Amino acid sequence: MEDKKKLFAPKGGKQDEAKEKKSLKREIFEWIMVFVVAAALAFVVRTFIFEPVRVDGSSMLNTLTDSDFMIATKFDYLFSNPDRFDIVICNYPNTDDGMYRVKRVIGLPGETIELKGGELYVNGEHMAQDFEMTENATNFGPFEVPEGSYFVLGDNRNNSKDSRHPMVGALERDMIKGHVRAVVFPFDNMRLIKD
Repeated sequence: MEDKKKLFAPKGGKQDEAKEKKSLKREIFEWIMVFVVAAALAFVVRTFIFEPVRVDGSSMLNTLTDSDFMIATKFDYLFSNPDRFDIVICNYPNTDDGMYRVKRVIGLPGETIELKGGELYVNGEHMAQDFEMTENATNFGPFEVPEGSYFVLGDNRNNSKDSRHPMVGALERDMIKGHVRAVVFPFDNMRLIKD
């Protein structure tokens, strides 16, 4: 009888504890891997695909308003360059605040840009601005955009720190980070952005 009891007695002790420790370590490792993969995916998405951005201020009125949340795609500019009138997110020179600025591309590399009474002239020719900017009578230029750089303006020309400002100037190509495609919040203002 004693032998039978030994045969059918539940196994326990050190072997079960070792298995529990092993499964706990495995579970912790799996959770760590989930977080690592999620962080890597988020990094890839924000670096190469798209990024949510919030408008801060009134420099893009009437196209964008303060606190609009937008989606900016980044893959557009991986293999091509911005076009005139693209709305872009960009970094400014000599700023280290980690914030993107939202502006509209007005001048392309090598062009001469001039504003007369709010009207845009590129290389001396009048260029229609078919987008919703604030009324203005801005005069600026002529300004020659250096090769490899872009001239950007806010749609609210009366209140925008942009390429006209001596501390900003024309932006080098690598300072332009994404192409604004849509407003996603507030919900009653959701829409695609047309350049």
